[in-house]
Amino acid sequence: MLTTIVVVFVVSGALLLGAAWGIFWYLPKQLEGFLIALAGGALIVSALSELIEPALAKTSLLWVTGFVAAGAVVFTIADKLVGENLGEKSGGGLLASITLDGIPENLALGVALIGAGPMQVAALAGSIFLSNLPEAAGGAKEMAQNRSKGQVFGLWAATALLLSVAAIAGNLLLAGVAPEYLAAIRCFAAGAVIASLATAVFPKAYREESYTTGLATALGLLLALALGELGGK
Repeated sequence: MLTTIVVVFVVSGALLLGAAWGIFWYLPKQLEGFLIALAGGALIVSALSELIEPALAKTSLLWVTGFVAAGAVVFTIADKLVGENLGEKSGGGLLASITLDGIPENLALGVALIGAGPMQVAALAGSIFLSNLPEAAGGAKEMAQNRSKGQVFGLWAATALLLSVAAIAGNLLLAGVAPEYLAAIRCFAAGAVIASLATAVFPKAYREESYTTGLATALGLLLALALGELGGK
């Protein structure tokens, strides 16, 4: 339990670190885009190796396919509804958008930590950390243009706390779930993560960094492979 709490709070702490970076220091758009693409590449590998592949050992390819697709569909619909009904100008809309983007990753982390040591989910935790850092920095920088720095940092702090509590609660509630159901939840989370990469992460990375996005994505993929190898030893 202590391991889960430490890992979740370290990963969520990247939101606070990133928000402080975006509010109080300069963040070049090219660097922001490069880091986002790097994290995206790492998350692709992590979703496959830490969520989908373990699920395949517990259930069939048909079930894996169905739940990955379900996760992607649900995230896409939720993302569309948030964007259309709340927008990104109101505080509630910003909080909803930020939280929605973080839910799949934190759910994936909480589920992956069930019955595993910290090194076994090193790739996933590291990938989410890398993803949270530039996302929070870029988002906080934009938000600070229309709000006070204290308000912006408070919003990100509340989001980090909310996502941390949700990940820990999910980890505790799902700890006793049967392996086949846990496999389905892993796949659902993986599908949502992949959908969020396609709709939010890579498009933003390309807008900020353009043609080196592909290179950064490949480097992120290799980084996740290296962390996975380290975690497997």
